[in-house]
Amino acid sequence: MVTDGQPLMTSREHESELELARLGCAHITSRRASRVLIGGLGLGYTLRQTLDMVPPSATVVVAELLPDVVEWNRTYLSELTGHPLRDARVTVEICDVVELVKNATEPFDAILIDIDNGPEAIADYRSHPLYSTEGIGAVMQAMTEGGCLAIWSAGIDQRFERRLRSEGMHARAFQVPAYKGAKARSKCIWVASLDPAALPSDRGFARATGH
Repeated sequence: MVTDGQPLMTSREHESELELARLGCAHITSRRASRVLIGGLGLGYTLRQTLDMVPPSATVVVAELLPDVVEWNRTYLSELTGHPLRDARVTVEICDVVELVKNATEPFDAILIDIDNGPEAIADYRSHPLYSTEGIGAVMQAMTEGGCLAIWSAGIDQRFERRLRSEGMHARAFQVPAYKGAKARSKCIWVASLDPAALPSDRGFARATGH
């Protein structure tokens, strides 16, 4: 998937998209009637992994800004991930995930965000509607007690982790590989929660370090 000549994602490198779900949903694998929000459908790998982890009673809402991306996932891309959009647990909303978070009427147990290239790619992430003080506050309001926010990023920037902490959240940053078997762990996933006990274990992961 390419935008403005810049590659966003490829089926050859999707391990970090799987890890986004594994880390963000680790605390709800046995929770009945769990609710998950995924911001950014992409090629469907995060959705697929989420469905493989949550129980049959779960609800998974996907917010995707571009209707073409949803259509591609229903047609050309569906076999890559086992047709996740056919799963009865899934609801797709064609909208900006920021607006869905701000207008949520029922809280989510996990919110997984994979939009653009993450906060590290934004010159001033404080002005971004999701990564700003207001955005983080809206996310906190949209999550259950003990809920987790997980954010995918193409690069590592500890400033954003410090920002999460400054807003009252406990956070861990994990370095993950772009593809299975890769020696380098080039991607970063932040997991944040108001409840430190909800955060996934960092066993087996390298702690993210950066500027």
